[in-house]
Amino acid sequence: MRMSLLRTTAAAAIAATMSVAGPAWAETTLTIGMTAADIPRTSGQPDQGFEGNRFTGIPMYDALTHWDLSSETDPSVVIPGLATEWAVNPDDPTRWTFTLREGVTFHDGSPFNAEAVVWNVEKVLNDQAPHFAPDQVGATTSRMPTLRSASVIDEYTVELVTSQPDAFLPLNMTMLFMASPTHWQALYDAVDASVTDPVARAAAAWTAFAADPSGTGPFMGDLLVPRERFEMVRNPNYWDPARTPTIDRVVLIPLPDANARTAALLSGQVDWIEAPAPDAIPRIEAEGNVIYSNPQPHVWPWQFSFAEGSPWLDRRVRHAANLCVNREELQVLLGGYMGIPQGTVNEGHPWWGNPGFEITYDPDAARALMEEAGFGPGNPLPVTVQTSASGSGQMQPVTMNEYIQQSLADCFFDVTLDVIEWNTLFTNWRQGALSDGSRGADAINVSFATMDPFFAMVRFVSTQTFPPVSNNWGYFGNDEFDALIAEARTSFDAAERDAALARLHARVVEEAPFLWVANDVGPRAMSPAVGNVVQPKSWFIDIAPMTMAD
Repeated sequence: MRMSLLRTTAAAAIAATMSVAGPAWAETTLTIGMTAADIPRTSGQPDQGFEGNRFTGIPMYDALTHWDLSSETDPSVVIPGLATEWAVNPDDPTRWTFTLREGVTFHDGSPFNAEAVVWNVEKVLNDQAPHFAPDQVGATTSRMPTLRSASVIDEYTVELVTSQPDAFLPLNMTMLFMASPTHWQALYDAVDASVTDPVARAAAAWTAFAADPSGTGPFMGDLLVPRERFEMVRNPNYWDPARTPTIDRVVLIPLPDANARTAALLSGQVDWIEAPAPDAIPRIEAEGNVIYSNPQPHVWPWQFSFAEGSPWLDRRVRHAANLCVNREELQVLLGGYMGIPQGTVNEGHPWWGNPGFEITYDPDAARALMEEAGFGPGNPLPVTVQTSASGSGQMQPVTMNEYIQQSLADCFFDVTLDVIEWNTLFTNWRQGALSDGSRGADAINVSFATMDPFFAMVRFVSTQTFPPVSNNWGYFGNDEFDALIAEARTSFDAAERDAALARLHARVVEEAPFLWVANDVGPRAMSPAVGNVVQPKSWFIDIAPMTMAD
C-alpha cells in the first residue's frame, strides 16, 4: 500500500502506541482512534468529557438508568439499566426508590446489589468513606448535584435522597457507573503494608483498580498503558443478551490531532476514528470507509463570563456576538457536518419556548449594537476565549475558533485564543472564570449535551451551580432564573415540566449567556469491516452490539 505524507504523519504519531504486541491467537479486534490526548479514566467515573463515558464508561460499566442507543431515528430516552424501575415518594419528593435487577454480577464474580449501589454513591459523596475517590468527584457530582445519600431497603431495593425535589434525578443517574466493591476491597487489602495512611491506601487501591477494573458491563478491562492504549475484552456472561458482544477485543488509542486520526484510518492502523478532518472526508469515503453522522443533542458555544469587569456584562454585546457569525458559511467549512443552532434547543423542541431574540446572521445589526455599547473600528472590544486543540464534542475547535475570531473582528471584537489541553480545559470549566486555570479568560469554549434539562440549561443559569458545584463557569444567574428552574425541577408531570422548561429556555436565549455556534452531528469514520453500527441521536454510541469482519 502506498505511503502518503498524511500516512507518514500518522505513523510517527502512533508508532509507540502500536508497538505493544497483540495476542497470538486469531480474534476479532476493533481499534478506535479517539480525540482525547489520554486514556479516559478506567476506574468507573471517566474523565475526558463524554468521550470518556462513550469509550470506558458505557462499555465496561452500567448505571441504574441507561440511555437507549438502539435507534438512529428515535430520540434517545432513559430506559432501565441496573434498576428495573424507580419511583418518587409521593409524600416526600426528595426520596426515590429504585428496584434493582437481580442476578447481575461484576466482572470479578461478586454480586451486584443494593449495598453495591450505596458503596458507589459514597465513593463520590462521602469523604469519610474508606473508599472515597476524590479524583472521581468533579466529573460526577457536577452531573447529579442534588443527590445526597443512598441507603439499603433490602437486597435489591435502594433509596436515594436528594437535597430538594428533583424530577431530573433518573436522567442524572445515567452518569453514576457501578464499580465492584468486592474487587476494590481486595486491591485495598493487597496494598503494601508499609502504606498505613488510609487515604494513601485508598488512592493506591483506586490506582490498582484502574489497571484491573471490574464493572458489570459488556466489556472487561484487560490492558492499560497510560497515554498510549487501553484494551478491553468481551464479557461473555453479560446480563443483557442484546448487548453481549461478539467482538473479542476493543483497543482505544489517543489521537488528538485530526490529521493523524485520519491518516491512521487510511493506513489501516485503526478501524474507527472520531471527528475526521473535514477536508479528508471525500478521500476517506473514496477508499471504502463509511462516514456515520446524526444530529446530536449538542451545543458548541462560547460560554460568557459575568464576573466583575467582564466585557459580556452588556447584553447588547452578547447579542452582537451572536449576530456576527455566519453559521451557514462555517457549516460549509466543516464539510456540511454541522447543525445550525437557534438556541440551546431548536424550534419544534418541547423546550423551545419561542424566544424574543433570534439567533441569526445580521452583521449590520451586530455593528449597530456594538456602536451603541461604545465600540467601533478604532475602539474594538478585547475578549479572550479559552479553548482546546481537540476533545469530546469539541468538533474542530481550532479551525472553528479561528473562523469566529475573524468573523467577530468585522463587528469590532478583538479576540485572543488561549488554546490548552482538553482535560485541563474541562477541569477549568468546573473551577470557574475566577480560577487561576482560566487565566483571565472572558469566555470558555466547552461543548455540552442537551439531552436532559439539567445538562441543557440548569447547570449554566442557576445560582446554585456556581463553581465548584457544577458548570456555571461564568457565574450567570439571578432570582428570576432560580424561580424558573425550581418550577421545572418540581414538575413531576412531563407536560408541565416541558412547559416550564420552555419558559426557561426562552429567557436563556433572550439573555444570551452563550455565543451559540454549532450543533454537532457526530461524524465518525469507520472501516467497512465494522458492522451493525447504530449511530443514535446521542453523544453516545453502543459498541457492544457491533460486529467485526474477520
